[in-house]
Amino acid sequence: MDRIVDIETDKLHLCVIRGFMAIKLDHEEIGRIALDDIAAVIVHAHGVSWTTNLIVQLAQRGAMMVLCAANHAPVAMMVPVEGHHSQNARFRAQWDAPRPMMKRAWKDIVSAKVHMQGSLLTAIGKEEGEGVSRMAKRIRSGDPENIEAQAARRYWPALFGSDFRRDRTVTGTNAMLNYGYTVMRAMVARSIIAAGLHPTIGLHHANRLNAFALADDLVEPFRPLVDAAVHQMVQEGVSEVNKMAKARLAALISADLNLEGATSPMSICAQHLAQTLAASFEHGQLKLALFSTPDPLSWSAIARHIPQGEAR
Repeated sequence: MDRIVDIETDKLHLCVIRGFMAIKLDHEEIGRIALDDIAAVIVHAHGVSWTTNLIVQLAQRGAMMVLCAANHAPVAMMVPVEGHHSQNARFRAQWDAPRPMMKRAWKDIVSAKVHMQGSLLTAIGKEEGEGVSRMAKRIRSGDPENIEAQAARRYWPALFGSDFRRDRTVTGTNAMLNYGYTVMRAMVARSIIAAGLHPTIGLHHANRLNAFALADDLVEPFRPLVDAAVHQMVQEGVSEVNKMAKARLAALISADLNLEGATSPMSICAQHLAQTLAASFEHGQLKLALFSTPDPLSWSAIARHIPQGEAR
């Protein structure tokens, strides 16, 4: 089972005890989580310490640690060096992939994202949904007209109100989105490493300072799933990144999606997307496994998805 472990309490110490990540406060153990169950550890609190042995054992299992700023946006990740038995060959194939293939892959990714945005708006009864969905059909290879940004200008006011502006630096709804996207980014980054791809070599994102450009590309279709959960919580009166909000957003990776006619958890969908991209690079023929757009009932289930356990 993949678990996102959130550390929000100050002065905790994290270490390994007999295959478990032990959590201690003032030298007293307050909890344990099996290392084999952990997909990522997200650290928000200040003054948290951990052992090198913990990081090593997480990396050996393909898990990672994510460090966040006060606005819940990630600022650093510790990821495994090795992720796949054919890693070297896949790195080379990824680096040598022709530009037209990269642009077609970006088209498929952005089209899926914009179509998801339109579908979500329709599912919650917003008339703008149909128009946004139509925009997805206009996206060409590489998205030269930047339909993604055009869709966003219609999407955000329709979803959260005319006064809403997407801003990573502010609190409230934006901070909840930041946290949810951090969970998705960690999930996708882990899948990329496991597929033997290099996270720095992106399809579209190419900031020289961004070590996770490919993760920022492949996470795009998953973002509206976070938006759905945050919208639902806002409707329920949640206005900040509290313990309950973190637990629900972290649990999204276990929510069910339809992938090629079968029901699969979100984390498995991320793995299939990364694996099929790697195979596309190796074989020179693009074929991405993208999950199907949810129907209205599925959107409702995703937005209300409740974790089995509680976030710490």
